[in-house]
Amino acid sequence: MHEIEPYYNWRHLYMAEEDERSPFYGREYSEFEYANTVYNYYIHPQWDEFGSKTLYLKELFADYELNFVILEMIGEWNDAIENDIMQLKRSVIDEMLPRGINKFILITENVLNFHSDGVDYYEEWYDDIKDKGGWIVAINMPAQTQYDFKRSHIDRYIHLFDNADWRTFQPLHFFQAIDNTMLRLDQ
Repeated sequence: MHEIEPYYNWRHLYMAEEDERSPFYGREYSEFEYANTVYNYYIHPQWDEFGSKTLYLKELFADYELNFVILEMIGEWNDAIENDIMQLKRSVIDEMLPRGINKFILITENVLNFHSDGVDYYEEWYDDIKDKGGWIVAINMPAQTQYDFKRSHIDRYIHLFDNADWRTFQPLHFFQAIDNTMLRLDQ
């Protein structure tokens, strides 16, 4: 797992650690010091911690005029024991909402498992953005993790899309493709 890096081909366009509006502003990273783990396996030091012991993320891109953010995630999404959704909502999402972010693209191809413990925080997140034209989309979530999301009815709040080639897009084009799909779903 230590070789899985957050997607880096957009770093010339955006770096959260340099964005004063980002919850990750001012973070410093080491390329050599591995400290965070998932399942006792070290993960690459470029991943950001936000209060969870099993789930990490990287803010790949944010646009405050178009009101969207792209977050890449890695690890185990465990609401049952670690209450990861509460940590994500309070530490990251609640920091972004006042800055106008209401459209969330979650790259979840490295989310290995999901353990549910209710929908309250998902519902709160959805309620925070729905009247502002917002949405939440998870991209490329593994089949088993999708199954667990659907079984827990989290897909009422987070749309699950497969878009294996997201890396071929520039971030604005990727957002536009997802936004267009969401507009069609709303009709």
